[in-house]
Amino acid sequence: MIALSVADAFAPLAAVSDALAWVVVAAFVLASALTWAGRRTVARYVASGTWGLFGVFWLSVFPTFWFEMRSLIEGTLSLVAVPACIYTGYLLYDGRESLLTLSHAVGAMGLIYLPAETIPLFRRFLVETVAGQTYAVITALGYSPELVPVDKDVAVQGYLSMFVFEDGAGHTYTTHIVTACTGIGSMAIFGGLIAAVRAPVRRKAKALGLAVAIIWVLNVARNVFIAVAFGNQWFQQDALVYVATEFAGYQDPNLTSFFIADRVISQSLSVVALVGITWLVVRELPELLDVIEEALFVLTGTEYDLAEALGQPVRADGGE
Repeated sequence: MIALSVADAFAPLAAVSDALAWVVVAAFVLASALTWAGRRTVARYVASGTWGLFGVFWLSVFPTFWFEMRSLIEGTLSLVAVPACIYTGYLLYDGRESLLTLSHAVGAMGLIYLPAETIPLFRRFLVETVAGQTYAVITALGYSPELVPVDKDVAVQGYLSMFVFEDGAGHTYTTHIVTACTGIGSMAIFGGLIAAVRAPVRRKAKALGLAVAIIWVLNVARNVFIAVAFGNQWFQQDALVYVATEFAGYQDPNLTSFFIADRVISQSLSVVALVGITWLVVRELPELLDVIEEALFVLTGTEYDLAEALGQPVRADGGE
């Protein structure tokens, strides 16, 4: 009852989250344009206000992650992002111009991610491509689910992206690919960061190619694991069922395998994978360390010299 009342309280804000995202991205892009035009002070004030609005955006999506998707990791991160964004805006307003690069990165991330999330033609192509590759791997492993159009999710209804497993007793277990399952969010993060830093185009392209290739492969593997684990009910042990139903709020105990495979194992490993990919990309494009240092300062209030700590000096001379 409490959860429902909290979710209802957020409903008006959640209803405008997509529009709010576009406003935030447009404002960050404006700040970038002002920076490149040499109007850094105005850019700093625009970016400062936009970070506050970005905090409101994260607040608007928090109930979706927490109450609807029951994702502890994404829900917690979205809630933590609210004060982090507001603090970033304050630091920019107070004169920390180095945070403009991070602002440029967020704007670029949005330009990559939002079309995939909000433009139906782009979204369908991406979702069905990932679904087809996921299905190919599942069948190559010896499993034989059906690949059918989605019939219950408005955002992807009719897309050929749903896997239907059937057990010996005739019970069916279905999962389907949505935009979040394509890896576009992680790709947008690296794409935005790489676009924002000053470095030779060749190295930036190589770093982006490395990040996208790894994310794509790991994401397909993640989708395969979730579909097969749920389709074959791998995690239906009593203790895990108890956690899913009593603590995670799932009313159907048969969803335990999905909860453990997706919300617990896959999302936890995704965090580890992002750290590993970041390390690999930084080796190719050490200029990213400056942006990461700024993000760490916002989170901890401590100045870091990651280049020295990692023994990886930034190639400020623009070397190839």
